[in-house]
Amino acid sequence: QVQLVESGGGLVQPGGSLRLSCAASGSRFSINVMGWYRQAPGKQRELVATITSTGITNYADSVRGRFTISRVITTSTVWLQMNSLKPEDTAVYFCNARVGVSTSALYYWGQGTQVTVSS
Repeated sequence: QVQLVESGGGLVQPGGSLRLSCAASGSRFSINVMGWYRQAPGKQRELVATITSTGITNYADSVRGRFTISRVITTSTVWLQMNSLKPEDTAVYFCNARVGVSTSALYYWGQGTQVTVSS
């Protein structure tokens, strides 16, 4: 089993920055992809960014150029540096981890951390 704990959320003014972190525990050495998703009130959960164990990243168009995802494999920790934040970035941000591939893959989610961008 994998447990994920997010931290770093909070209230920030437009144009400000926040850094989110997610620490994995349990069977963490089996994780091959980690990422961040977000869900605003009344909206579907959407992908923000993902990173593989080999460093391949993927970003949503809405955050590309503003957000940066990174990962420390040895500690199974994933970071999301968020710059130039906008009110539309307000959401609960969830950490995600994938164990295995294809039909054998398992997915784990953290409890989420609130990010509020407001003046």
